[in-house]
Amino acid sequence: MPAGNIEKLKYAIKYGADAVYLGVVDFSLRAMRKGELITLDNLKFAIQTAQEMGAKAYLTLNIFAFNNDIKLLENCMDKIVDSKPDALIISDVGIMRLAKKYMPNVDIHVSTQANILNYEAVRFWQDMGATRAILARELPIKDVAEIKKNVPDMELECFIHGAQCVSFSGRCLLSDYMTDGERKANSGNCSQPCRWSYKLVEETRPGQYYEIEENEKGTHILSTKDLCLVKHLKEMMEAGIDSFKVEGRTKSLYYVSAVAKAYREAIDTVYQNPDSDMTEFYNELLKVGNRGYTTGFYLGEGYPKDGYSYDISKGLAGADFLCEFWDFDGEYYKIKTKNKFHKFEDIEVISPSEKFITQLIEIKNLKGEELELANTNDELLVKLTKAPKDYKFALARTVGIKGENNETVCCSCGD
Repeated sequence: MPAGNIEKLKYAIKYGADAVYLGVVDFSLRAMRKGELITLDNLKFAIQTAQEMGAKAYLTLNIFAFNNDIKLLENCMDKIVDSKPDALIISDVGIMRLAKKYMPNVDIHVSTQANILNYEAVRFWQDMGATRAILARELPIKDVAEIKKNVPDMELECFIHGAQCVSFSGRCLLSDYMTDGERKANSGNCSQPCRWSYKLVEETRPGQYYEIEENEKGTHILSTKDLCLVKHLKEMMEAGIDSFKVEGRTKSLYYVSAVAKAYREAIDTVYQNPDSDMTEFYNELLKVGNRGYTTGFYLGEGYPKDGYSYDISKGLAGADFLCEFWDFDGEYYKIKTKNKFHKFEDIEVISPSEKFITQLIEIKNLKGEELELANTNDELLVKLTKAPKDYKFALARTVGIKGENNETVCCSCGD
């Protein structure tokens, strides 16, 4: 699971992640902006936190590096060595050479940015000293199985969920061009122009703009739907994939927690019964932000025609994130609100071990004054008809979602 900051790292692990991947701004393909950011100064603490919680921590050093990047990285290697990550995620051979020089005993995972599409490429990276290949998202499952058959002693990792890039596994210059070089996609600061809405102008008619439409779908002509492969875990496991990866270091705390919980439970269910129906978990994933879901390239040759989100650019969630639970005094729970909700409203609580519907029977501010409405970003005290046991990592969201067949799905039982 992605660990965009230290708080998300903790929640991802508590909600079921076996490993997290994290990066520092200068050498990672995501520039974080919120929460307790992971920097070179607290990198060691972040990695130790993950390891003490029983998970592995993989450090991303997967930018496309220029000379200045190499010089900067070499000056920082002492802190990276001292942080003791379980593996480094790398796409640049120059960075890999530095990693082998300073950290010869640390596992190397080759980033999806390296666009690995065949078993000979996997063998090449294995010969270079890599222990895992994170395959390109453009591969069908049958090709993944063929790679594993030809290189059985190399670990393979594949993305199973999250936003996709319109370019080939992230090799895109569109952001650089649209921002005059200020927002470089391959240096961790993509402005996501593939999510913008475009209009057409004819050069002899300046100022006259025309909508770009395709069968009234809209004008987000480059925006791909999000990847979701929860229904195909069995096939992917049978193909020999060793590790499933979720995109989303810039996504919310709720996104990280809910997605981790859904896939943790789905994977465990497949182990218990490989032919289990995955609809329950798919409906859970509809409750987090998404642009509509697609299986991408995994089920066949080429990208599906319905794999683009022409009408929206931002993800729409089937449930609103309402609050985090912070503390409990024996009677009231202290919470931090994320969206508005009312007294006596039904809400759904999720925690690492629970999921149930309950009702807010009392809301107070920290002065003890009773309220009818909880506003966004408030710190409040609440009482519930049913309360979470593991409250320190519990979250609340709204109830009800349109499921796969457009029916309203009860969040607790799927009826």
